[in-house]
Amino acid sequence: QVQLVESGGGLVQYGGSLRLSCAASGRVKSINAMGWYRQAPGKERELVARMTSSGDTNYVDSVKGRFTISRDFAKNTVDLQMNSLKPEDSAVYYCNAQSLVGPVERVLEYEHWGQGTQVTVSS
Repeated sequence: QVQLVESGGGLVQYGGSLRLSCAASGRVKSINAMGWYRQAPGKERELVARMTSSGDTNYVDSVKGRFTISRDFAKNTVDLQMNSLKPEDSAVYYCNAQSLVGPVERVLEYEHWGQGTQVTVSS
């Protein structure tokens, strides 16, 4: 019901910057939170940043002060501005959207994922 397409990944030098973008389509009005996860080789996927429809944000501690998440609710997009990049930031980054459907007493949650975009930071 919701489709996500990421863009903006690539190769960047240590200390450089990169901006990831994600465009949502489909039943976009059902989306509450949107955010970014990442998965490095040999590691589990982790939440990087997310923002609810109310504008509340959460960041993993390792990116606080360096990454900034933003949403354009009119365009149904979410971006991740990544500054001061480090080699340990290298991973496949996935866009994520959470949809909430139904009344409060019986709300259903749906998770949607993009295909992923590679971010590589040279040392």
